[in-house]
Amino acid sequence: MCASLVSCGRKGATEATPVVTVDVAPVLLSQIQRTIRAQGLIYPRQQAAIVPKVTAPIKKAYVQRGAHVRAGQVLIELENGDLAGATAESRATYDQAQANFETAAKATVPQEVQKAELDARAAKDALDAQQAVYDNRQRLLQEGAIAEKEVNDARATLSQARSQYETARKRLEDLQGFARDQELKAAAAQRDAARGRFQSAEAQLGYTRIASPIDGVVTDMPFYAGETPPSGQPIVTVMDVSQVIARTHVAPSEAAELKVGDLANLIGADGAPIAAKVTQISPALDAANTTIEVWVQADNPDGALRPGSSLRVEMIAKTVPDALVVPKAAILTSPSGATFAIVIDKDDKPHRRKIATGIRDGGKVQVTDGLESGQRVATTGAFELFKLEPEVLSKVKVQIAPAKEEEEPEET
Repeated sequence: MCASLVSCGRKGATEATPVVTVDVAPVLLSQIQRTIRAQGLIYPRQQAAIVPKVTAPIKKAYVQRGAHVRAGQVLIELENGDLAGATAESRATYDQAQANFETAAKATVPQEVQKAELDARAAKDALDAQQAVYDNRQRLLQEGAIAEKEVNDARATLSQARSQYETARKRLEDLQGFARDQELKAAAAQRDAARGRFQSAEAQLGYTRIASPIDGVVTDMPFYAGETPPSGQPIVTVMDVSQVIARTHVAPSEAAELKVGDLANLIGADGAPIAAKVTQISPALDAANTTIEVWVQADNPDGALRPGSSLRVEMIAKTVPDALVVPKAAILTSPSGATFAIVIDKDDKPHRRKIATGIRDGGKVQVTDGLESGQRVATTGAFELFKLEPEVLSKVKVQIAPAKEEEEPEET
């Protein structure tokens, strides 16, 4: 409302009392919030653009765009006949190597050890028998019952028996130790190599079955059955939109007021707020526009928030539940930067009052010093009073404007 000031006319005329018409508002005790507002772009909580590891034509698609899928569910199968054959062959080779190892471990080597033990025992018996023959002939030679040639023959036979025994004993020791270990190691190595080739072939075959790594919705399938996707290009995209993230950019000074966990709201096209929370504040400055990126996450159970859309983001940096609040129009700033308000007393007299302000939220301002709850402050017309000299202000008469009626919104 316009303010009018009536004062003295020409010099020498009778001075009239100045009258200023103003709107007034009460100083209220209410909640106020420091809200940082910005535009944000919606992203899914998770996204998987799946690129196949093998290049082959698409054999079959098990889902369509828009389908809800679970983690591990097969979405697309590529042609894999050649890989299936290679896998079967590798499997057979591995099974054979495994059988060879088990044979070496449980049959071949133990049988050889058993034979070597028998040979060593027989060689020992032969050695003992030949030793007895030699000792007996030595005794008979001393008694003069036989010729020395027979003792020499017995000595040669004993030496031969001893050599055979040492050979048998050494073979047994080898089989029980190093030779057995080496034979088992060789069989195990062949088995492990065959298993590695089988696992590699099996993995190649598995790459032809494209499964979803996450729960979500299929948002893109650019190729049809029979087509061969180019190498390195995604053939299916899955998004988890049960929750969405609004990425927004704010000034560094505003980002300094925020912290992870702060409450927020996403304001969609219908104007209805959707509860959200600050989940990430970038530690670095965006060099392109000298702002800080902030992520705000919200539940999206009905899928109303679509990735790629833009909306308004309101982040609540601070809440004061019992604050003295006045309209923004009541705050007056001097050239020096000090803030004032015009208080209207019960006799409708104006008084300039220096104040301190805090949180500003939309059309409301928190007053931290200088005012009390229940007081009235001038809004429209306050600036006219603020410009007056103190001696003139003390003589002003204030006329309170009638309350404005709310205008009904026009139909569109």
